[in-house]
Amino acid sequence: MTDLFGGAPVGRSPGTQPTSGQSQVRGSSGPPDTLRQNRPIEAPQVARRPPSRTQPLADRLRPKRLEDVRGQDHLLGPEGTLTRMLARGTLSSLILWGGPGCGKTTIARLLAGRAGLFYSQISAVFSGVADLRRAFEEADQKQAATGKGTLLFVDEIHRFNRAQQDGFLPYVERGTVVLVGATTENPSFALNAALLSRCQVLVLNRLDDASLESLLEHAEEEVGRPLPLDPEARASLRAMADGDGRYLLNMVEQLVALDSSKVLTPRDLAAILSRRAILYDRDREEHYNLISALHKSLRGSDPDAALYWFARMLEGGEDPRYIARRLTRFAAEDVGQADPSALPMAVAGWQTYERLGSPEGELALAQVVVHLATAPKSNAVYTAYKAARALARDTGSLMPPSHILNAPTALMKDIGYGQGYEYDHDSEDAFSGQNYFPDGMPRASLYHPTDRGHEGRIRKLLDMRAAKRASREP
Repeated sequence: MTDLFGGAPVGRSPGTQPTSGQSQVRGSSGPPDTLRQNRPIEAPQVARRPPSRTQPLADRLRPKRLEDVRGQDHLLGPEGTLTRMLARGTLSSLILWGGPGCGKTTIARLLAGRAGLFYSQISAVFSGVADLRRAFEEADQKQAATGKGTLLFVDEIHRFNRAQQDGFLPYVERGTVVLVGATTENPSFALNAALLSRCQVLVLNRLDDASLESLLEHAEEEVGRPLPLDPEARASLRAMADGDGRYLLNMVEQLVALDSSKVLTPRDLAAILSRRAILYDRDREEHYNLISALHKSLRGSDPDAALYWFARMLEGGEDPRYIARRLTRFAAEDVGQADPSALPMAVAGWQTYERLGSPEGELALAQVVVHLATAPKSNAVYTAYKAARALARDTGSLMPPSHILNAPTALMKDIGYGQGYEYDHDSEDAFSGQNYFPDGMPRASLYHPTDRGHEGRIRKLLDMRAAKRASREP
């Protein structure tokens, strides 16, 4: 297999010398000096320096044991995925998927120490092909000299392009490195299928309220005094962190620096600190997650939940025109003929926004959200449309029956165009019951209205017409 750098990685047994193309410390001829070159630090052996004035509180409070990591009990608890993996004495390559400040980097460092691996770290934001080549060569040298593997932690791994991701494959397969990649993006979209097939994807939770409170108490122990917050302000501080432990500790540092004896209220806190920006990206997974939540809340006839997701998208910076377009689609797809007024109302809300702009026009969209959520639901038209498309593909180019074809010329009349056509307005109830499908094609039943809303009346009418149509059949 050819790797990213144009060559096939060559395996070596422990104790063999590095090849001439591999870097060594100048003046050295043996592996021990090679190991001293840019040797990554194994997590448990990191010397803890006295905290400096510039060292962030988040770094000072970084857990020293896997058991101290908060909020990830499904991975690190007694029955957690990683706990069981380490108990078996194996550690597979991993993709850690989670939001900022949930512990991805910390877990990777501590896993290296627990598994007895060297630790090496690169960031896809600042690294390129040369950095990857160097990391693989150093891991290769260490394995050759000691028989000990390397845990290579790649932060923001989704930033690497497809070719760079393919470069990991031979080294992961051979066991030169145990790859632990961290990403805030959905791995299904951001990573190669080949790389995903060689890694186990672990989802990290955003820190819940109890985990954030535990982190606050730990921070108070570190700074040596309680935070000057009343209970409501303390709860507000946790809410402002929005599940991000690092952001919470950064806010704690700002509060500690105030050097004030005044007990702060939520209003005071809002004046001092800025709320963490809502996680939302208009062209990535969170965008699709939230529009899906809005759509399904509407379909579930829950106006409160629908308004919440609508507001979440607006607060995240979504273009209201996109929401208006999706609401219009919902009116046609999920409400349909159960409430024929839904579609024109959705279009009217869209046009109102275009005329008024923000923020006044967003109220019109909110009205559409409530109307769609409370409207009777039917996807009968949507289902019938899909069935009709499939039937049209299957039946090809069948001609309409001759009696419903216009005959503007004498020739067309002579060959039977229009012959036998019954003008429906002259029939009882303006319904003749004629066949309008191609001759020889069995009648298809495509539209099945529900009993909900306006469609209930449509269904009764269609049932009566079907009976009259059946009475005409020989």
